[in-house]
Amino acid sequence: MPVRRDGRGLGTLQAALGVIAFSLTFPATAWGLEGFGPWSLVAVRSVLAAVIAGGCLLALRVPLPDRRHWTGLAVVGGGVVLGFPLLTTLALRTSTTAHAAVVVGLLPLTTALMSALRVGSRPSRTFWTAALAGAAAVLAFTVQQSGGALTTADVYLFAALLVCAAGYTEGGRLARVMPGWQVIGWALVLCLPLTVPVAALALSAEPVRLTAHSVTGLLWVAAGSQFLGLIVWYRGMAAIGIPKASQLQLAQPLLTLVWSVLLLNEHLTVAAPLTAAAVLVCIAVTQRARG
Repeated sequence: MPVRRDGRGLGTLQAALGVIAFSLTFPATAWGLEGFGPWSLVAVRSVLAAVIAGGCLLALRVPLPDRRHWTGLAVVGGGVVLGFPLLTTLALRTSTTAHAAVVVGLLPLTTALMSALRVGSRPSRTFWTAALAGAAAVLAFTVQQSGGALTTADVYLFAALLVCAAGYTEGGRLARVMPGWQVIGWALVLCLPLTVPVAALALSAEPVRLTAHSVTGLLWVAAGSQFLGLIVWYRGMAAIGIPKASQLQLAQPLLTLVWSVLLLNEHLTVAAPLTAAAVLVCIAVTQRARG
């Protein structure tokens, strides 16, 4: 389906707001892990987000999606609601947010590849050149920040990369036929039969220590990252196309590093502004290249 051009500006803004929301996910998860176990944090955040989404769906009397869309919603739920949060949370138990940002740096390229396979998009050679350059710059920066060592956390991160790209691609496709907030809303509700019992079991098995950081982190990943951020993100993808929206995420690792310095007191090297400049150039090229 061709992308409408009359909403490109608004679509780009919405996708950018989604990226900003997502850039806070890793620092907020690190805060949440101060008081919750990994399984508790992921399950409870999904349940809370589903309660918010379900309340909105009920209040607005939104009808059930067509049966043909449920498979796609299941992919969104498995990739974005469950897979990515769980895998990255497990990784962040032993990885810094700077190292974990490598998965976000590779997400734009992986999402564009998934889009080409799933929805038949064919970005131009200029688009791919800029996308690969941006991904390489982000990858080099984040690997350098982590010392170049591969750890067990990397297995979780690369698996998270694949499942999230699949969820983003399917969510972007569905957002062309239904509002973006309904895509993530129904995906969250669809996961409730699994997340509620897992939350109950995890809370009984893992110790919980309520602090200002842990509660704030939980609330942000539930309401901000898991629901509100995905609403504007899917709307943006529907307006400007999955490949171009995904390239805005090239800025996400750098934003995450800024939040990590401000919120987690992590050290930021002088390589950051150089990488930021390279990434911004790549984003500008991908946004102008015809897809």
